[in-house]
Amino acid sequence: MKLWTLSTLCAASLLLISGCTTTPTPPEKVKIDTSLPKVELTQNGIIVDMKTVAFEWSSIKDPRVEGIYVYKETMTPEQTSEFERYAVIDNRFKTHYVDGNVEPNTKYSYKFQTFSKDADGVLGETVTLNTLPVLESVSWIHSITGMPRSAKIIWRPHPNNRVRSYIMERKTLEDEEWSELGRVEGRLNAEYIDQGLQDNFVYFYRLKALTYDDILSTPSQSVKVVTKPLPQPVVNIKTTNSLPRAIRIDWDKSTQKDFERYYVYRSESIDGNYELIAKLYNNTFTDKIEEDGKSYFYRVSVVDIDGLESEHEQNSIHGMTLVKPSAPAIVEASFKGSYIELVWNKADIRARSFIVERAEIKGWFERDTQRYEGITSKNFIDKKILPGTEYMYNVYSVDKDGIVSEPSIMVKIETPESTQVQSAPAPKEQKEIPVAPKVQKAPEVVAPMQNIDLSEI
Repeated sequence: MKLWTLSTLCAASLLLISGCTTTPTPPEKVKIDTSLPKVELTQNGIIVDMKTVAFEWSSIKDPRVEGIYVYKETMTPEQTSEFERYAVIDNRFKTHYVDGNVEPNTKYSYKFQTFSKDADGVLGETVTLNTLPVLESVSWIHSITGMPRSAKIIWRPHPNNRVRSYIMERKTLEDEEWSELGRVEGRLNAEYIDQGLQDNFVYFYRLKALTYDDILSTPSQSVKVVTKPLPQPVVNIKTTNSLPRAIRIDWDKSTQKDFERYYVYRSESIDGNYELIAKLYNNTFTDKIEEDGKSYFYRVSVVDIDGLESEHEQNSIHGMTLVKPSAPAIVEASFKGSYIELVWNKADIRARSFIVERAEIKGWFERDTQRYEGITSKNFIDKKILPGTEYMYNVYSVDKDGIVSEPSIMVKIETPESTQVQSAPAPKEQKEIPVAPKVQKAPEVVAPMQNIDLSEI
């Protein structure tokens, strides 16, 4: 009878072991019948694999034979076991036996013995064999390093057609054990990409091959991957506090080779919620703010072509728009018979001109307000007065950028019921502007980033 192929024997091994064999308990005294035939293995009657051993023998014709005993001995470098009755084949017509309880790269010895109803035959010759070593992994494996938060591993496909998939394992310098990442199905597939990794971090990878009959190879050589570091943060950030209704932020130009752009963030407090307000390519940015003396905190980051952003959380800097000039200090406010005169000091060297605001009280809830601008002297003469009327005055400083100070201390003057007409000195030319009722200005609204087109900034 020709020897079955290894694949047929392995597929039938579980059936042969579980359905055709039992573990016998030999009697204390056994009669030996030397006339019973011996088990004769065929010419190619032994097939050895890593986890299975298959035997084939010639058919036994003697009708007295009821079955065959299988004896087994394990020999390892540590110890050698004694022969013991290992299995029973209870049908003389069977000519194959598969042992699936073996370890790779281990030496075993077997003996076979026929038995009849009343006696045992003579033990056959000892058959010694060595199981195959464990399947080796792929012969070549390579890593692609320096990728942003990911790693790529490639290898040469395994030459053994029994391989059905690969198992990728990973560890770090802190790990003591390898952990399984995933499986790559198909012998010819030879690539694995690991994502979601830490920046500028070291990882190690290795590969095992898995066969269709669940035999796992030895690990491949390990390969090292270092992920791409974050861009270097910006340095020497500076902000202004002297620009009218604007804050300019400057910093040193990035030397990052794969530089893409800068991100600018802004918050009203140093530890507040920072909002992305600009994406730009130049190392300067002017933040337009319609408010005097407004403070903000800024952070600037570098973004590379892979979208990696530099650290910036610990690098906040304060900026502020130009504050209002100081209000004038009124030193005199008096009724001069036919006019009222105000005199003040120039409290701020930034003051280039002054504004006088006059309110004429006409009733409990009515007043007429006038505003006089462009005054360059430090006094004001009001000739448009009526007897028995109360007037209130405020004075403002105005700088070269048109920034108006807060009002001075309000002064009140009440004219008597009748006045003696006197000639008043002619005041310098001054512009009289009616003052409309004050309307509270809505606070500045900064649109969310998704509604701002910053591509051309």
